[in-house]
Amino acid sequence: MTGFIDTFTLGGPGPTIAIKDTIDIAGYPTRAASRALADAPPATRHADVVRQLLDAGWQIAGKANMHELAFGMTGINDYTGTPINPQDAARIPGGSSSGSASLVGLGQVDAALGTDTGGSIRGPAACCGVLGLKPTFDRVSRSGVAPADTTLDCVGPFTRDMGTMAAVMAAIAPGFDRVRALRPLRECTVARVAVNADPSILAALDAATARAECRSHGVVLDTLGAAFDAGISIINAETFAAFGHLVETGKLGADLDARLRAAAATTPAALAHAESVRRCFTEQIDRALADADVLVLPTLPALPITLEEARSGVSVIAMSSLIRPFNLSGHPALSMPMPLAGSPLKAGLQIVGRKGADEHVCAIAAHFEAAFAA
Repeated sequence: MTGFIDTFTLGGPGPTIAIKDTIDIAGYPTRAASRALADAPPATRHADVVRQLLDAGWQIAGKANMHELAFGMTGINDYTGTPINPQDAARIPGGSSSGSASLVGLGQVDAALGTDTGGSIRGPAACCGVLGLKPTFDRVSRSGVAPADTTLDCVGPFTRDMGTMAAVMAAIAPGFDRVRALRPLRECTVARVAVNADPSILAALDAATARAECRSHGVVLDTLGAAFDAGISIINAETFAAFGHLVETGKLGADLDARLRAAAATTPAALAHAESVRRCFTEQIDRALADADVLVLPTLPALPITLEEARSGVSVIAMSSLIRPFNLSGHPALSMPMPLAGSPLKAGLQIVGRKGADEHVCAIAAHFEAAFAA
């Protein structure tokens, strides 16, 4: 079973939840699905989010598999195995929280925790046809989560329905208003972000907005591409700072070894430019949200490629083009399954809200969920 790295039962008697292998559970090693960390000692204390879940009565079912060191978009892992994509076993499950998305999509747990540094919750959620939320940066504690130092990474949940999503958030985000997150909306205004994506996915987005009977208008984010590039520079620098020392072990997968070596070349000038872009992009998002409840856009610009294509070297960097920028800005962003005309697969609808307005993002997702079910 490649969705799990370790299976065990802890806590309860509530619903079941899997925990990504970058999040500490006392008594179990945190190995980030890497051979280079295979001998890591057991964690001595729970991460804050684990303790909060246990206090709320959730039952932890085990550690979820992932893309090695949380540094990849495919979810392929030749050391711990590659989780199954529940929508299509021939396609990649997405990374880096691949096991979390797979386990939820397969119905093996009620929910899972993942982490999202450059789309690592929303990307797998879209690939696997489930819900995934990247909360506002710092809304959820990262104490006990690797890497320890980050300006991008967020802990968030995967679920199959918004009711469970709100329940997880109520457990891990102190002050989260579960009732407000599920309160029916009388009206909502969405700004459709102009992006390059597969025409069928853009058509599905338009159909979803109409079906939900939202007022809508278009918005252009001319710094979106620059924010994507800036996000790459920062994630490269911060991931190398956390894990670059593992290159010398010779135990990393080939893709991780190459990516970490490349990340080492990130220059101070590139980081300074990235921080300048972060400020400009964040301001542009805030301005766009002054005239709308949320922004909506596809989670991924195309359906996930096949495992065979990924293994043959087809690039997946564009997978994160529409999700990585919102790590840079820190806004809450949720991906939910969206019907795709003429296809058994579902695409991802991404909903981006104001900082701190995670409940409102959830309420609008619940509104779309009800519209899709009608």
